[in-house]
Amino acid sequence: MHHFKLRLLPTLVASAIALPAVAADPFQLGTVEVVGKASPTIDTESTVTSDTLEKFNRDTVGAAVALVPGMSVSHNSRNEDIVYLRGFDVRQVPLFIDGIPTYVPYDGYVDFGRFTTFDLSEIRVAKGAASLLYGPNVLGGAINLVTRKPTRPFEGDVRMGFGSGGEKRVAANIGSNQGSWYFQAGTSYLDADNFPLSADYKSRAISTSAKNSTPMVVEDGSQRENSYRTDKKVSLKIGITPNTTDEFALGYVKQEGEKGNPPYAGAAPGTLGTSVRYWRWPYWNVESVYALGNFAVGKDHIVKLRVYDDTYRNGIDAYTNGTYTTQLNNTSFPSRYNDGSRGASAELASYLFANHELRVAYHFKEDRHNEWNPNIADKNFKDVTTSFAVEDAINLAPDWRLRLGASHDRRETKEAETYTKGDVSKNNGLAELTHTLGDTEIYGSVAKKSRFPTIKDRYSFKLGSALYNPALEPETASNMEIGIRSKPWQGAVAQAAVFHSRIEDAIQSVVVTAANQCASGPTPNVTCNQMQNVGTARHEGIELSLEQQWRNWSAGVNYTYMDRVNISNPAIPLTDTPRHKLFAHLGWKPANAWEFEGTVDSEDGRTVTYGNGYTRLGGFTLLGAKALWKPRKDTSIELGVANLLDQNYELSDGYPMPGRTFFANMKYSF
Repeated sequence: MHHFKLRLLPTLVASAIALPAVAADPFQLGTVEVVGKASPTIDTESTVTSDTLEKFNRDTVGAAVALVPGMSVSHNSRNEDIVYLRGFDVRQVPLFIDGIPTYVPYDGYVDFGRFTTFDLSEIRVAKGAASLLYGPNVLGGAINLVTRKPTRPFEGDVRMGFGSGGEKRVAANIGSNQGSWYFQAGTSYLDADNFPLSADYKSRAISTSAKNSTPMVVEDGSQRENSYRTDKKVSLKIGITPNTTDEFALGYVKQEGEKGNPPYAGAAPGTLGTSVRYWRWPYWNVESVYALGNFAVGKDHIVKLRVYDDTYRNGIDAYTNGTYTTQLNNTSFPSRYNDGSRGASAELASYLFANHELRVAYHFKEDRHNEWNPNIADKNFKDVTTSFAVEDAINLAPDWRLRLGASHDRRETKEAETYTKGDVSKNNGLAELTHTLGDTEIYGSVAKKSRFPTIKDRYSFKLGSALYNPALEPETASNMEIGIRSKPWQGAVAQAAVFHSRIEDAIQSVVVTAANQCASGPTPNVTCNQMQNVGTARHEGIELSLEQQWRNWSAGVNYTYMDRVNISNPAIPLTDTPRHKLFAHLGWKPANAWEFEGTVDSEDGRTVTYGNGYTRLGGFTLLGAKALWKPRKDTSIELGVANLLDQNYELSDGYPMPGRTFFANMKYSF
């Protein structure tokens, strides 16, 4: 269980969906992409700017990354936002903050709904040919949250807002750049009592037990049961810039959260009241301290250093029923995790050779997992992962660029209780060729990537129903992509991409007959589940986007077609991603003081788990609208509505999403 570029040219495009506006200055030390002297204008990552986040009211990272073509969001049974990039989940597309890996060491997951966006300058999404300089486990790409860096002697903003379900939000950022030094600080508070359900939602009743057929209503509509949340965050960064080439920064981030876990309210066969989760998370906390440095060595070399120490503390309390008065007290609950990661990386960029930008990087990461329960002994695990990567960006000609990369990753199990330890290693590689024709860029890439199995993959007994498997091998994927980025006419930015990935040795749960005891519960020679490298899958699709500016109007649309096939077992579908997904927007600015924005989010439905089987959820189209008024240049007030038509929809079976919700926000900038 778990707890927790497209800059073709600077004037051409900053992202597939970002609109031309002045965004918060990005913290360049926090970026990873290869952009330097040899190729100063080409960027292979998609970017969502802070202006775009604010324009579409994307207050959490889960909601924000859904704007990027190829990405979709699922909301699972643990009340978590889980994102998919071209069908790869968050274990295969890790999350970074300023280039530092940020995910729960135990299972590699992270709840994208817990991370707010108020202090970010941009979100960068690298896809199939993501740079190997990110380090290990970027099987399908990487997501990097880049924080702000001030540009003026004194600057900042304050925001306040309210919404349906008793939602309250407050955020403030302040910064100063004094030339030779700077600081940036931010804080945010996001709180909600619940969220409203659609008026079309029909209450669901389930049996309380196999012996008692009296139905029990776990969700009666109106406000979603046990859907409260509170998230608090503080961030601080202090940096020095002694000259034009060197920069050093020390950062600190602390976020504290608590949330309810809405109970399952579906109708899957065999779902009884005793199996419904009545969970609450009393705390979901992350704390990070990191230091970053960038300094020149002579005129042809630059060294970049990163050092960090992260802690993840999470707890789950389970209750007997929906009154939340009697806690379960057994070998599983209450559950407490105390995980941590510490690591460092060093990167050398060399411009010694003409038309080459050669980079060499080394990554070290130690992951620690500790779980405890008052009824059982503590469990401790420790992994050490290292990566050595080389990447070269070569200008073959003024309009041709070749990027080549290779890496060797290794994971060593340092501590695994009394279980067998296992060490594994894997080689990775990539190649990308880009050709520029005026305002058009055509590119093609191939990459071979890997992902190491997590501690949970190898050692979880899943409450006595599984057999551990320390011999799991890494998953591998062959990613291929061809695409075009262009400025086809005045005010327009367009892109198209076709991608194909083949995943080998995918880790899946299979039924086995144990020769000894399966975990601690079953008797010898009974069947149980075990994670094994048995899966082969194919992901392929198309991404299209177009952004248009003209006079006082703006419009845009992006569309993703996704086809995923379980080659090794076609009878078992790959879940949680829609085949067709579309986002569109239309903006109108009739005067400097007024702006109006409308949005459309649409998908054709998705296949999800349904009890012990599968089902397909219906598609949906969500409309949003807002009006913004600026009585002064430094002040804005907005009113808006999400899910305007009050659609009843789900992203996972039995977990209805919010119906029509209203919001009001105010922002003051200085």
